[in-house]
Amino acid sequence: MTRPPLRIGNASGFYGDRFDAMKEMLDGGRLDVLTGDYLAELTMLILGRDRMKDPGRGYARTFLRQLEECLGLAVERGVKVVANAGGVNPAGLAAQVRELAERLGVPVRVAHVEGDDLLGTGRFPGALTAHAYLGGAGITACLEAGADIVVTGRVTDAALVSGPAAWHFGWAPDAYDRLAGAVVAGHVLECGTQATGGNYSQFATHRGQLRRPGFPLAEIHEDGSAVVGKHPGTGGLVDVGTVTAQLLYETGGARYAGPDVTARLDTVRLEQEGADRVRIHGVRGEAPPPTLKVGLNRLGGFRNEVVFVLTGLDIDAKAALVREQMEDAFGRAKSRPAHVRWELARTDRPDADTEETASALLRLVVRDRDQDAVGRALSGAAVELALGSYPGFHVTAPPGKGSPYGVFEAAYVDRGDVPHVAVLPDGERRDVPAYDGPTRPLAPVEEPAPPAPLPAGPTRRAPLGRVVGARSGDKGGDANIGVWALGEDAWRWLAHALTVDVLRELLPETADLTVTRHVLPHLRALNFTVEGILGEGVAAQARFDPQAKGLGEWLRSRHLDIPEALL
Repeated sequence: MTRPPLRIGNASGFYGDRFDAMKEMLDGGRLDVLTGDYLAELTMLILGRDRMKDPGRGYARTFLRQLEECLGLAVERGVKVVANAGGVNPAGLAAQVRELAERLGVPVRVAHVEGDDLLGTGRFPGALTAHAYLGGAGITACLEAGADIVVTGRVTDAALVSGPAAWHFGWAPDAYDRLAGAVVAGHVLECGTQATGGNYSQFATHRGQLRRPGFPLAEIHEDGSAVVGKHPGTGGLVDVGTVTAQLLYETGGARYAGPDVTARLDTVRLEQEGADRVRIHGVRGEAPPPTLKVGLNRLGGFRNEVVFVLTGLDIDAKAALVREQMEDAFGRAKSRPAHVRWELARTDRPDADTEETASALLRLVVRDRDQDAVGRALSGAAVELALGSYPGFHVTAPPGKGSPYGVFEAAYVDRGDVPHVAVLPDGERRDVPAYDGPTRPLAPVEEPAPPAPLPAGPTRRAPLGRVVGARSGDKGGDANIGVWALGEDAWRWLAHALTVDVLRELLPETADLTVTRHVLPHLRALNFTVEGILGEGVAAQARFDPQAKGLGEWLRSRHLDIPEALL
């Protein structure tokens, strides 16, 4: 017998997202399940350090405060809540939720998922956190046991949707196409309002709708298809563009691997079904890979920075002088910082009518394993230049002693080596059986044939963003830039025009890095992965934009010869 669609919403895209989103989603309309994604690579480091200070911590405390306001409402409306807010201590958060429910007098069944924490196994010496990315099977087991609230540690973001979908429809582990459809829907929902117009490159056309975007929801169907939308009356918009943007976010090639299934992004089809309703269908799935990804955070060393303000004339000469002076000071110090990076941002303009707009910013970032090498060696040298450097010398803030920074790395382990445990509402610890079906190691897909090129015609020099949208993000030290055409003719041009070599010319920072182009014709999109552009990851803060959030917008601002017919 066919089951009705599962109506599942999202109320958090990161730790620190809009606090009142949980209440908005519960009040806004009918839901069966409400999810919340609180974890990112940097968040795991933050929560790991919290746990080091207090073993009882290590979870997203915001989630507990949201539940204090919303637990009764969720139970009253029959909405199950599934969140990865457990961070590095899901058992601790589950206990806190039970205490909260008892204090509020709300009868609620709480379960949690654990097994992802591999820090104590000794396999990753020097790591501060080591967590395998689990799939949705533990969540499914908790819901099958009658849980109202399920909290997890490090599961894949999409598992927050695919786990409840497998529970609702009773999908078998080898229902690859259906699971893949739910994974794709989960990827669309996981970042909250990024699916409803947030961070959207075509925002200018819809600016009036985007002041306060509503959070997204999806109606998952038994065949794995889904319709993405939002509650009536909420801000933002859901169209093929917003869904495409989120599909490309922080992905790579056509195979999007997860613990339960590998979803083929090159099979995803999108269709506008009505106002603020986009249908996702046609998704094909394959057997998952034989390994699980493990996210590792370790202490990378110490960093410090100072930003020199250069005002008025002779900006380049002023920058050269202070660089020479600082390099001289480093040469006389006991030890030069291991990593020294200078960046000059020409924010100045000629004949400016304010001092700020007449000024450029010269940023110096230093990193070293030794805190002293980035502490006094930098702060003393910078401050001592105050009366003996370029005219108008000042800094945005004096440098301090240097602060620790983290490094993210990915490792892979055999899926059979990772425990997956569902701790049910009655306290029973149930081992979730390891997936024992066929596995498929990841491999690139053969690039599809390109569309027919546009007929030759006149071109005009113009920003690439006139004919494409883009969204970019980070994965450890790498970044991706997803670019999609704003029409079929634009796709016929884009698929031929934006090659790896052209991308390197447009973004000189990528010139010496490994760049791979992936073609997704059903989305009229290209997805570029750029290896190593973020150094050791966001926590290392090695780059001006450490999470590559603006990389796509930089690309859109670059000029190319574009057919006039598209403009």
